[in-house]
Amino acid sequence: MLRVWGRNTSANVMKVLWLLDELGLAYERIDVGGAFGRTETPEYRAMQPLGLVPALEEDGFTLFESNAILRYICNAHAPHSPLYPAAARPRAVVEAWMDLQQTALNRPQAIVFWGLVRTPAEQRDHAAISAAVTEAGKIWGLLDARLAQHDFICGDALTLADMTFGVHVHRWFTMAIARPDSPHLHAWYHRLLQPAPYRTHVARPLA
Repeated sequence: MLRVWGRNTSANVMKVLWLLDELGLAYERIDVGGAFGRTETPEYRAMQPLGLVPALEEDGFTLFESNAILRYICNAHAPHSPLYPAAARPRAVVEAWMDLQQTALNRPQAIVFWGLVRTPAEQRDHAAISAAVTEAGKIWGLLDARLAQHDFICGDALTLADMTFGVHVHRWFTMAIARPDSPHLHAWYHRLLQPAPYRTHVARPLA
């Protein structure tokens, strides 16, 4: 049985749950992190050395880092799924966009989200939030240009690349910020909203 350790309000947990439901795989989720704590225990740190979420457990095997978890689930349970193409070049393109999400979008998007959603109004650093909105907006602009060519990031079908960015685009369009016009990004977001797994795990009130 696949076991996902992590609170369901974490974007990195959301993407794993989204994939599991997309593939129709059975799993158990265990609340850890945030108000639930338990990430500092030796047992959890043995699975996730940084004490972050999620961690994946299956038959004594454990794994951390959400994008690595996505790849593992596809390799182990859905090796022929178009979500993670088997051919070298299409797979490399998917992986490049997955990595870009982590290296370029994560930091500024997190500053905006934490600043506006998880920080009391009187404690917000508005200058840092504004700068991060500008920085994140440039990355979303790259996606908007990319999505002018295809319905999804890597072509005409959903892949893991869409899942890595998709958990953040809901927040981007939901937060009270001034966003640049991005019609192709907005159309992609509405395509993501159609399947139930996205609505269930991702398109939820911000918390």
